[in-house]
Amino acid sequence: MTEFAVVVSAGSFQRDSPGAVRFPHRWTEQGVTVEADFTGAHLLHLSAAGCVLNDLYREASGLKIPIAGVRVTAHGDFDRGTWESTGITYRVELDSSATAAELAVLLARVDEIAEIPRAIRAGAPVSREASNAASNGGAL
Repeated sequence: MTEFAVVVSAGSFQRDSPGAVRFPHRWTEQGVTVEADFTGAHLLHLSAAGCVLNDLYREASGLKIPIAGVRVTAHGDFDRGTWESTGITYRVELDSSATAAELAVLLARVDEIAEIPRAIRAGAPVSREASNAASNGGAL
């Protein structure tokens, strides 16, 4: 069973569930809703799902594909011994009057260019920057 599922929704797919948080969004007038727990694992998956949602709106605009709503669900798990990701899977639901062929082109394009999924697939390095030790709530 996979864990750490997140959902980002916009337009006709927005959610009003008690756990959904609404954020402003440059591509939609009503913003987006996010359903995710606040853990590092969920935030990793949320970054991929949010990037895909953003890029769907951006690329659809350029391709003149109308979008009434988008829902992106992302999930994955971690090896409990090493806490390395076992991978992320995302699913897209679109509300659009475009043809199936047009939507297939859009989905393929976004899967190829979405920045966060590309960075994760490439294995981006992450490092901690050294800082002066501080106490009483200061930065370390």
